[in-house]
Amino acid sequence: MAILDGEDDKVWRTYFEASLLLETTIDEDLRRHTKLSLIDYHVLLLLAEAPQRRLRMGELADRMVFSASRVTYQVSSMEKRGLVLRQRAHEDRRVYHAVLTANGLEALRSAAPHHAQTVRKLFTHDLSEEELRLLGQVFDRLWQRLTGG
Repeated sequence: MAILDGEDDKVWRTYFEASLLLETTIDEDLRRHTKLSLIDYHVLLLLAEAPQRRLRMGELADRMVFSASRVTYQVSSMEKRGLVLRQRAHEDRRVYHAVLTANGLEALRSAAPHHAQTVRKLFTHDLSEEELRLLGQVFDRLWQRLTGG
């Protein structure tokens, strides 16, 4: 049963099913080789790229496209493993930051080469420069539309 008309339905279904399979496959591979989930990896990457390696919990939730409760659960899970800390903001005691620990940075650095190899193998390996550029444009435009940016 098609939910859209013609090519729209075919492209949507192919994208949807392939993206779920890709995400699941990368997550399973990352867990097997590094003991990090893909979500763990993304949190660590966002924190590593942030100024002072910290983000407000609300900003992290926005960047992860998570609810406040889901990001709190994720950070708590990672805090138990020593990858991140939750710290009160000095300027506003109601605000918490997620902070990358030295162990978290080391886990990210250790996982990055294998993760990059997996992404290349499963996602970018057989794409031409033009296809990569086009995909970048398409997903950037989609991101802008969805975030209002």
